[in-house]
Amino acid sequence: MACVCSVEAIPRFIVSAGGNVSAVRTHVAFTPAEAAEAPTGIVIDVLRATSTIAQALAGGYRRVLCCGEVEEARALREELGDGLLAGERLCVRIPGFDLGNSPSEFAVATGETVILSTTNGTRALVTAAARCERVFAGSLLNLAAVVEAAREEGEDVAVFCAGVKGEFAMDDAYVAGRIVELLAGERSDAAHAALRLSRSFDSAEEGLRASQSARNLLNAGLEADIAWCARESEVDIVPRFVGMHGSAAEITAA
Repeated sequence: MACVCSVEAIPRFIVSAGGNVSAVRTHVAFTPAEAAEAPTGIVIDVLRATSTIAQALAGGYRRVLCCGEVEEARALREELGDGLLAGERLCVRIPGFDLGNSPSEFAVATGETVILSTTNGTRALVTAAARCERVFAGSLLNLAAVVEAAREEGEDVAVFCAGVKGEFAMDDAYVAGRIVELLAGERSDAAHAALRLSRSFDSAEEGLRASQSARNLLNAGLEADIAWCARESEVDIVPRFVGMHGSAAEITAA
């Protein structure tokens, strides 16, 4: 009797440049506190840090320095002598900063360095860097590019959702599911859960709007940011963590 298998039950493989065939496993950590490690890490803070980072690098900025605290960002600009201060608290631009955290503000570069104050995103990037050999920043804006970069590495992938104050965030989980869907190989139970969650929505914007992060943006009059962050594969940029500059995580284009 023939065995009937679903498409998801059939392992998929990546063929390396040397012709070797290897299975690649993908896991999703829905909060930064969850134990996860792999050679390749992808960090998601889709509303809005990793979307803003991808847009900034695509817009011509050379690097983004991510700081967890406002005073750290101010001190870093004092140290560097230049750089645009960017960030928000409760969806409002931080007083004295040059930019907020809306990706549209970064479409055209007006300098080389962005110093971005993002609590959740910075924590997730630093956590992933401690557990992975390489770390990329993922969003819907650079979905195809970041998946291709991870695929080319040919090694296991851990997807880290930044969440909100350490808690689960629907928007990040949705994007994690989209990444899982596009990556070849085996999937952990958490990766399967993310995939099922993402498939429960009819569109990317619907997936993002289901989150508390989106509701916060709506209440702040920043509905346009949700639509901007829901655009898929608009930029061919792969932001990569390259190291720490003091307490700031430095991100450049891979």
